[in-house]
Order: sequence, then structure tokens, then C-alpha cells
Amino acid sequence: MPIPLRLPRPLQTLFNLRRDEVQPVLIAAAFFFFVLTALMLLRPARDALGMERGIESIRWLFIGTAVVTLAVNPVFGWLVSRLPRMQFISATYGFFVLSLAGFWALLTFAPSAIGQASGKVFYVWFSVFNLFATMVFWALLADRFSSEQSLRVFGLISVGGTLGAIFGPWLTMQLAEPLGTPSLLLVSGGFLVLALVMAWRLSRLPLQPGTRAAPTDRDTGRIGGSAWAGLRAVLRSRYLSGIAGYILLMTVLATVIYFTRLQMVAGVADDLDARAALMGSIDMWTQIVVLILQLTLTGKLIQRFGLGVALAILPVATALGFIGLAIYGSFVVLIVLEATNRAVQRGITRPAREALFTVVSREDKYKAKAVLDTFMYRAGDVVGAQAEGALGRLGMAMGGLVSVVVPLALVWAALGLWLGRMHARADAAPGVPDHDPPDPRRRRARSSARAHARTHAGHRAPFLP
Repeated sequence: MPIPLRLPRPLQTLFNLRRDEVQPVLIAAAFFFFVLTALMLLRPARDALGMERGIESIRWLFIGTAVVTLAVNPVFGWLVSRLPRMQFISATYGFFVLSLAGFWALLTFAPSAIGQASGKVFYVWFSVFNLFATMVFWALLADRFSSEQSLRVFGLISVGGTLGAIFGPWLTMQLAEPLGTPSLLLVSGGFLVLALVMAWRLSRLPLQPGTRAAPTDRDTGRIGGSAWAGLRAVLRSRYLSGIAGYILLMTVLATVIYFTRLQMVAGVADDLDARAALMGSIDMWTQIVVLILQLTLTGKLIQRFGLGVALAILPVATALGFIGLAIYGSFVVLIVLEATNRAVQRGITRPAREALFTVVSREDKYKAKAVLDTFMYRAGDVVGAQAEGALGRLGMAMGGLVSVVVPLALVWAALGLWLGRMHARADAAPGVPDHDPPDPRRRRARSSARAHARTHAGHRAPFLP
């Protein structure tokens, strides 16, 4: 039995932690730190390769990434069905480490083979790597922490990711010249290995006080099911479909903001250095705001107002930002809008959205979540990129763009509130294990032996009517 780490009582009160939660929270934060460091080490290279042929090429790369994520999902679903939890997590991270080693070998021993096609392959590969690496992390957390714990600690755990997002680019600047860009791939792979060590360490800790199953029991058991079970679950469950809609709207509007910024930057030809300095300053302050939100506000806000309100904050902030942009129309307002969007998304929305998965079955935590966090995310990128391009070709000014964005943001906010209510309803169901929530249809048929068997077997089925 691991000895709980001691934390001064004032810090326990500030961070809303119990003594037995200190160790798993610190390990999870370190896990996220290593994952985000590995990703952010390579993001500058990905972005540079993507911009080689202009903005339009990025739109097509988004489509390629969405197609690849859809193709990879059944492969990941097959691994989840056939292997115990830590084995398929190890297989996922191990594949990415080997891929990084392969790209390093290509850059080192056959640099003449690197061309535009290879750059596109790396862009798509990294975009898939980015989503799956973070998805697996959050899926393990949803499996490891109870719903009640997630409302308090997910924001605090996210601090590790924010620190990794800061440390990764800094490390790139320090190592790119002395080691060379190819060696950064190996450094990134090393951080992924460290992340995997943290995943194993986290999985071996007790789930929570009074849990009915030891962590080793959950690790050795296979989830089973079909490779396509995740996609079918999203199509059949109103709750999971609601999460899909929320992610889709979030990524569509975030992508519209991104391409709007690219268009405004391309349209301004003077004072490039000042703009670069401004964007760097905004990035820095965005990370500071994210850290403050994660350390102090997120957990308390979610506990006080619920997941629905936390999920609705980002849509409301996005709508207000676009209205302000339509009124003032300046580059500074656009950058502030993007910075606010990213700060709220990372500091409040992401921890709240991940808490939604704590009340679904174990199979859905990995298979359905993979579909939602990879394919739906990239599908939103594609829709947003193409929609922004189409609106631009139609000659719609910022006022016309606002007339499209604001109604979408209102629907997005309403969906967030609905998801919060559905999560609370599932979490409040009496007599149900934390990790295997009930299907209300099963509750209505509780007297039947079939419903009883399905409930206690933890079979994955849509748990909302």
C-alpha cells in the first residue's frame, strides 16, 4: 500500500485536495507534463511544414488528418478490445515513440529524401499523434478518478500540461541549435517514455478509498467488444452525441478564429516585428491566465456552479468576442479574442469536458472517447476551415461572420448546459459503481433478469434514453 504524501493543510484547502489524493494528482500532473512537453517540442516544426505552400494547403491537410483519424480509430478500438488497459496504452505510446525514431532516422541518414510530400506526411502524422496522446491520458484519468474527484482535481492536474506547453517550446529553443532539429524527435520520444512510466505508476495506485476492485484487477481484465464499438456508441447515445456536438462546435469556431487571424495577418504588410512581439506577449499572458484558472478557480467554479455552467462559459466568451471584433475590427481585438478563447478552453472547458467521461462505461471511456477526441475534433477543424474559406469567397464582412458565429455559440452554450444536467443525473443514480453508470432504460426494466445481467456485466450500451 503506497504511503500518501503529506501536503500542508492550507495547500489542501486551497487546492481542494484530500490527503489520499495528493500522490495520484501529482503523478497525473507529471504524466500530463511529459505528454505536453513531447508534443510542444515538435509543434513549431509541424506548423512550419504546414505553411510551406500557404493557407489553402492547411485546409487540405486538415481534411487528410480527419480521414486518417477515422481510419486509425478501429485499430485503436481493436487494441482496446484485445489487450488489458496498460498494454494498449503502452502499445499506443510505443508506436509513437517508434515513429519518432523512424522520422529521426530518415532525417539523419536520408535527408535528400525529405521533400514536400514527406512534410505533409509528418504534418498529418503529428496531428494524429497530438490528439491520441492527449486522448489516452484523459481516458486513463476518467478511468482512474471518480466523477466527484474529477470535478475537484482535473483543473489542478491540467497545470502539469500547461507547464509542459511552456517548457516544450523553451526546450526547443535551447536544443535546436546544439543538437539539430532531427535530434528533437528523439528528445520528444524520451518524454513520451517518461509519460508512459507515469501512466504505469498511476494505474498501480488505489482507485479511491473503499473501492471494490484493486487496480491490478482492472489492468489485467480485457474490455472486449468490437473495434467499431466507439463509433456505434456515439451514434446510439444521446449523451455521447451531445459531447460530439459540443466538440464539433468548439473546434469549428476555434478554427474560424484561427483562419480569421491568418487572413488579417496576411492583409497587414507593415510592422511585422511589432506584431510578432505582440503575439508573443499575448501567448505568454495567455499561459499565465490558464495557470491561474487551473490553480485557483476551475475546481471551485465547477463544484459551485456545475459542469453545465463551466461548459457554457467558453461559448458565451466566444460570442462576446466576435461581437467586439465586429464593432472594433482591429488586429489587437482579434488576438485578445483568440487568447481568451484558448485560456478559457484550457483552463476551464477542458477539465470540465473531461469530467463528462467519468460517468460512462469503461469501454466508452476509451473507444467512444477516441472517436470524439480525434475524429470529431479534426472534423470540426475541416468544417471550420472550409466554412471560413467559403464565407470569405462570398465576400462576407465581419458583421456577416458574426451573424453566423453568434447563433452557433448560443446553441453551443445550450448544449453545454444540457450535458451538465445529464452528467449530474447519471452521477446521482443510486447504487451504481462509479465507473459503470446505468442506462435509464435498464432502470425502467430493472425487474427483468436481462437488464440485471447487462447492468452488472458492465456491458457498454447507451446509458441515456
